[in-house]
Amino acid sequence: MASQFLILFTFITMFPSLTSAEQEDGYMKPEQIVCGLKEPFIFWLWSSLAGSPNADRLAGLRNVEDISFETKDNRVLRGYKLKATGSEGQASLPKGYLLVLQGNAILADQIIDEFTHISSAGFDVYIYDFRGYGRSEGKRRLKAIISDYVEILAALHSSDYEQQFVYAMSFGGIAFLDGFEMHGKLDRIIVDSTPSRLSDYGCPSEYDPVNHLPEDCSHFLYIVGQNDRVVSPSMSLELVETARKRSAVILSDEEFGHPFMDYDRSVHRRRMKVIEKYLLYNENP
Repeated sequence: MASQFLILFTFITMFPSLTSAEQEDGYMKPEQIVCGLKEPFIFWLWSSLAGSPNADRLAGLRNVEDISFETKDNRVLRGYKLKATGSEGQASLPKGYLLVLQGNAILADQIIDEFTHISSAGFDVYIYDFRGYGRSEGKRRLKAIISDYVEILAALHSSDYEQQFVYAMSFGGIAFLDGFEMHGKLDRIIVDSTPSRLSDYGCPSEYDPVNHLPEDCSHFLYIVGQNDRVVSPSMSLELVETARKRSAVILSDEEFGHPFMDYDRSVHRRRMKVIEKYLLYNENP
């Protein structure tokens, strides 16, 4: 699968960056194309790699809840929530939440079970299929997906959770960082294997994640997989070094590949342990 992603990234550069001015009464719709005529096609390819939703993957998860979120342009996003429990699986009041933003070839039902350690520590865990992926409605567009997470985080912020965490990986890191100025206060953030720029692939520079880093990144952990064949260390270097200068914690691991694509289950589990310890105990790797 890693080689397929590399082919897609190369393919992006083959098209001119033409923008589509989709307007309605002077209003630029969320599903406006911003990265040229290639954008719908590339997202279609990525969503095809994600496959189809399968509720059977949730078997055995007693604390999972099917959830939905309606966006300002009336699209319904669907996903799952792992409800907070105690260590023995008993229902408990949540201490906070974790919002997971996955990579662009992943559906919510494929990875929700990986976050049971977070939910059993007393945190609600939310993950949605991206717009136009899996069970979510709408057209797969960069601008719209960024807007969706601005709305989702605003709704979570208004829910009075005491602690607010985000884990954003790969494309999820782009969707999260590109809307960062509009997100409310977050206590701890992990960005894992996210490229520094999209302008290298024909998108406007305003969608470069590195341009949206806050001046204070002391509540960030950035993870770099030296064995990542999808987003190579060189592709994330500028973002990571800028974050380091702004007090972020950086973990660069020789064995880590791309999130949920580690070559060995033990390596993947070690990565998840790093995530759990940082979020739950503020323990730096």
